[in-house]
Amino acid sequence: MKFTDGYWLMRPGVTGLYASAVDDMRADAEAGSLTVFAPTAAIRHRGDTLNRPMITTTFSAPAPGVIKVRVQRHAGGRHRGPDFAVTGEEGYTPTVTVDDAEGVLDAGDLRVRVSREGAWRVAFEQGDRVLTTALPRSIGHMTGPDGTWVHQQLSIEPGERVYGFGERFGAFTKNGQSIDTWNADGGTSSEQAYKSVPFYLTSRGYGVFVDSPDAVSFEVGSEINSRVQFSVPGETLDYYVIAGPEPKDVLRRYTALTGRPARVPAWSFGLWLTTSFTAAYDEASVTEFVDGMAARDLPLSVFHFDCFWMREFQWTDFTWDPRMFPDPDGQLARLRERGLRVSLWINPYIAQRSAIFAEAAERGFLLKTTEGDVWQWDMWQAGMAIVDFTNPEAAEWYAEHLRRLVRQGADSFKTDFGERIPVDGVVWHDGSDPQRMHNYYPQLYNEIVFRVLEEERGVGEAVLYARSATAGGQQFPVHWGGDNDSTLLSMAETLRGGLSLAMSGFGYWSHDIGGFEGTPDAGVFKRWLAFGLLSSHSRLHGSGSVRVPWAFDDEAVEVTRRFTTLKLRLMPYLARIAEEAHTAGIPMMRPLVLEFPGDRSTHDADVQYMLGDSLMVAPVFTEDGSVEYYLPEGRWTSLLTGDAVDGRTWQTERHGYESVPLRVRPGTVLPWGAREDRPDYDWADGVTLRCFELPDGYDGETVVPGHDGAAATVFRVRREGGRITAESSDARAPWSLQVGDRTASVVGAGAVSLEAEVEVAG
Repeated sequence: MKFTDGYWLMRPGVTGLYASAVDDMRADAEAGSLTVFAPTAAIRHRGDTLNRPMITTTFSAPAPGVIKVRVQRHAGGRHRGPDFAVTGEEGYTPTVTVDDAEGVLDAGDLRVRVSREGAWRVAFEQGDRVLTTALPRSIGHMTGPDGTWVHQQLSIEPGERVYGFGERFGAFTKNGQSIDTWNADGGTSSEQAYKSVPFYLTSRGYGVFVDSPDAVSFEVGSEINSRVQFSVPGETLDYYVIAGPEPKDVLRRYTALTGRPARVPAWSFGLWLTTSFTAAYDEASVTEFVDGMAARDLPLSVFHFDCFWMREFQWTDFTWDPRMFPDPDGQLARLRERGLRVSLWINPYIAQRSAIFAEAAERGFLLKTTEGDVWQWDMWQAGMAIVDFTNPEAAEWYAEHLRRLVRQGADSFKTDFGERIPVDGVVWHDGSDPQRMHNYYPQLYNEIVFRVLEEERGVGEAVLYARSATAGGQQFPVHWGGDNDSTLLSMAETLRGGLSLAMSGFGYWSHDIGGFEGTPDAGVFKRWLAFGLLSSHSRLHGSGSVRVPWAFDDEAVEVTRRFTTLKLRLMPYLARIAEEAHTAGIPMMRPLVLEFPGDRSTHDADVQYMLGDSLMVAPVFTEDGSVEYYLPEGRWTSLLTGDAVDGRTWQTERHGYESVPLRVRPGTVLPWGAREDRPDYDWADGVTLRCFELPDGYDGETVVPGHDGAAATVFRVRREGGRITAESSDARAPWSLQVGDRTASVVGAGAVSLEAEVEVAG
């Protein structure tokens, strides 16, 4: 929040205390901490120490390249959770030194230097480069009509760009914005967010994570133009500065602290089809949808039942509506026989008419008011209450209902809602602070559901479709972009949300193809198909109208088939980058700045993205098919047409519905799958290694993983002059090497060598 009126004055009713200069420093070598004591005005003589507030700042390091900062005025307050789970490197201790001039805490790739003399100055450094500084009036304790806050300001350099903060649908570059990390159900067309993450990453190669699930406010060059300010209510502010030097390095370190995305099952990468929300459906219409996809040769992997699989006014009661679904056991078994997985919609709310409401209320499983009553309101469902997941018995009760559904045949759950969590007049079972619980609640909710799926289906076989999240929520994938409109403009804002979420540590992301609210015209739906099927996860879903392709036109069927089969062919490649999301925290869908941080033209690019490290996608957001996008250095080849163009320039093209800018990065060996009917095949069986602009002297490995993440097959590809050689010591099935329009194949296992004498540009 903003505290000042311009640079010189405070806002009405606000007073501020600032760390003025260092009075003393204390180094604790054993604990690896540096504590700095700073009065809020200059101390000229002993009398100035009386009635003088002090700001205490403590620096420590949980891991190399990461420095924790705690800023406090009064330290004696009672702390109530919840807290983010932050994991450091066990046994790690930084080096701390203090002399007459300065105090320094050195955490390997990152150090903090605090000057003892003169005005307040704290510098965070990597090597010989200063990443960011805290200058005079940067650390403050603010008092206003509604309470107290602690704020920190860190400098941003000219040209430096700031990204992240969770899934934000406004401009991808956050400079000039004021951002409140407070989860809300506001759709994709507002400044509100379903997934608020108090973390940002900058183009200078460092990140900042504010360790509080409370309402954290950020002013990104919007209160002081040359600084990012962040503030939290109360008397204590904890934050981490995370070193790069590359943005990917920041995400690796950040997700090591807050949790890496889980591995998701191979089948989840296929196409998901839903009933839509309020569109009329029953057992017969579901069968009609599935039959219609099969009759049109449209590969389908998952069928999702949205809210009305349960009776109206009774959400959530975990019970099939017998009027619409008289034989759920039989229906789920028949879907499984057809090779489909099943997803069911749920939320963490219990309507008063639900058959399990009375039980939950009597056993103390629902959130209560300060007077001891069950908290209720009539938004969403009449008399709705909220499951109190801080009560272990309530969490287990909820989980047992889910286990019954999994044993019946459910493979996944769409964990909807979790944002509208009240803060006034409520009491949580474990005594948690309601303000902090508001953003943290979806973490409890999604983890409970995810763990049930892991227990019942196995580790690596659990997957959600989650809407709300906060820091650490990336551990329980997949997340989708919430309620968008069925327009090209909303398609673009949806992409911006996904790019921001990617810069916040989330490895997988999806969205409603065609938009959720309203009914897209056929053109919008067909444009959205390419974007949706070139995302990590792909779902056809709407609100009051269905999203089966033939509801639009015959061409929509063809476009669906084209991009669905394309995605399935890409599975050997997608599996590798998915594994990188799981093991390193690098997202599958990447803003260009994440892959090309040294190219300034990528820093503001928000109408395109990299799908992994080798494929560039530029969705078409215009009715006439015109699209403008940027290509970094090198000669980039269209995967769809084979034409190649030179980069370091903007491209302007026009595309039909069955086309989209999809270009392969030069120097790529792209593993191309042999099947286009399902995602969970043996990706190494029959794989083709497609080579694109390999430079002379190229020598690299291409890994095709197995379903458990282990390397199934490793291929070594080299280029010497016009000759490209590929070999594998562990290939177990036929495979091929392709350069341009020439292909050579190898049959058999063991060590093999394949040569293709062709002219290759590069």
